[in-house]
Amino acid sequence: MGQVLVLNASYEPLNITTWRRAMVMMLKGKAESLEQDSTREIRRGTHLPTVIRLRQYVRVPFRQLPLTRRNLFHRDNHSCQYCGCRNEPLSIDHVVPRSRGGGDTWENVTTACLSCNVRKGNRTPKEADMPLMRVPRRPLSSLSFEATRQIHSGRHSEWAKYVIGA
Repeated sequence: MGQVLVLNASYEPLNITTWRRAMVMMLKGKAESLEQDSTREIRRGTHLPTVIRLRQYVRVPFRQLPLTRRNLFHRDNHSCQYCGCRNEPLSIDHVVPRSRGGGDTWENVTTACLSCNVRKGNRTPKEADMPLMRVPRRPLSSLSFEATRQIHSGRHSEWAKYVIGA
């Protein structure tokens, strides 16, 4: 059915879970509902939660977002980082080419349309006189990355006030 944003007791995003698991946590008294979907009722007067907050603080270890094609295109907003076009098929470009020691890291890969990628060739953006629109960086966390994607798709706009940078 729907997805629910789970916040820690300190209101920081922790997880995205199913509405069923969220309801169980609320019934057990482990969480409280902060936002509800007013269009969907479980019972009369009880709406499906879209954001819940845990009653007790939970310490969570840091997890890094994997570097995948899908995540990279989302980070770069599905546009070429050299010319800004969104209409052409995109490819992955290494800022410092692999032949020159550049690796597959968040800070060294970016999206480029095929014509810009070919034009840049085996050179750095400075050598090719093709400045990047944005310096490539590692996304903050996998949860905020996924939550931001959900917010921008229009499915969960109510999450925006709980996710930094959305």
